[in-house]
Amino acid sequence: MALRDLPKVKVRVRFSLPAQKFLVEQLKKARIKAGLDQIVVAKLLGKSQSYISKIESGQRRIDIFQLRNLAKIYKKSLDYFLQ
Repeated sequence: MALRDLPKVKVRVRFSLPAQKFLVEQLKKARIKAGLDQIVVAKLLGKSQSYISKIESGQRRIDIFQLRNLAKIYKKSLDYFLQ
C-alpha cells in the first residue's frame, strides 16, 4: 500500500492551558528583555500592534512558523518558549 492510498486524517494539537499560559508569558518576557515594544515587533513581522497584543494576552494562537519568527526577533531558541 502506497502512502497516497492511506486515508487523510486531520490532526489538531491543542495546547493545554498551562502550556499556553507559559508560552504567552515567555513571549512577553522575551519582547521586554529585547527592549522592544509591540509596535516595533508588529512592524518587523508586517502585522498590526493588536496582533501582537492578542498573542501576548492569549486571545490569538500562533503556529510554529510565527513562533520561529518571534524567536529570531527576540534572539531566543524555540526551547525558551516551550515548557
